Amino acid sequence: MLFSSKKDLVGIDVGSSSVKLVKLRESRGNYQLINVGILPLAAETIVDNTIMDSSAIVEAISNLVAGMKVKGKRVASSISGHSVIIRKIMLSLMTEEELEASIQWEAEQYIPFDLSEVNIDFQILGPDAKDPSQMNVMLVAAKKDYVDDFVSVFSEAGMDPVVMDIDCFATENTFNVNYGFVEDEVVALVDMGASAVSVNVLKGDVSLFTRDIQAGGNLIREELQKRLGISSDHAELAKLGSRAIDDVDPEAIDEVMADAVENLVQEVQRSLDFFAATSSDDKIVKIYLTGGVSKSTKVREALERILGISTEVVDPFRNISVNSKEFDPEYLKAVGPMLSVATGLAMRRVGDK
Repeated sequence: MLFSSKKDLVGIDVGSSSVKLVKLRESRGNYQLINVGILPLAAETIVDNTIMDSSAIVEAISNLVAGMKVKGKRVASSISGHSVIIRKIMLSLMTEEELEASIQWEAEQYIPFDLSEVNIDFQILGPDAKDPSQMNVMLVAAKKDYVDDFVSVFSEAGMDPVVMDIDCFATENTFNVNYGFVEDEVVALVDMGASAVSVNVLKGDVSLFTRDIQAGGNLIREELQKRLGISSDHAELAKLGSRAIDDVDPEAIDEVMADAVENLVQEVQRSLDFFAATSSDDKIVKIYLTGGVSKSTKVREALERILGISTEVVDPFRNISVNSKEFDPEYLKAVGPMLSVATGLAMRRVGDK
């Protein structure tokens, strides 16, 4: 979704647990890393994708921009959750101009909100393979008050939000630049964050299925805290693989982790099972995993074991030029899984689709 060109934008991903920033420089289709940073947010700053403490987010954005001496105020950001509707629909073949003129009427059949309350955008995916007189269209709607809340925090931080994207499509940008689309190959991009999981199934460069799951890594941490009686910090360490927690039996950690991880992976499995049931001809050949939870080896192993699909963690800087004198490679490797959305946002341009 676009609100509106110096080309390069600052990509800022406001998540439930942290604010992530990436700035790239693009030249002839190649990208160079200019800025990267993460600042944590206090618990319950954002709850169920809703901003509860806007001043904390404004402060985090301001501190990131100032601390890294980021040049440029124009921002690409993104949203997700219940206030965002993504539908792949089929319409009679028409031009983009014709669809632009009729999109409000077409959208009314698919959007469960009053159309006066939403921003609408679309992308024509192309003629339908089975019926050339029809075309596939990706329809996106987001509640205006929800978008306005996110726009406001950037404006208050002195930034100019010129592009508002959707999380799963930003991750798709990152995947394309670093791994590339393969025609007719079906893959799933699974972004596992602190409070939500985003699933995007692609066939080549076309999104076939998207779903947001309101469950994430916080569920694993909370289960560890509850069943082992440990602090939030210790639970976070255990979630990421540490078994050396004071006065806690390592086998007990393993048992709780196994249960919690299995519950989270089953949420992903339900979404992919639904896709499989509605798209019998398309089989997912690989899962590309990103988000902070993807740093957990146990999560990756559980995905492969339960789903029976090869799984790889996305490196958002795989095909991006990085000056090792300016950026510690080990740091980028450690935080990379958290930065796929912000990196994809930094690739956006005003006016593109």
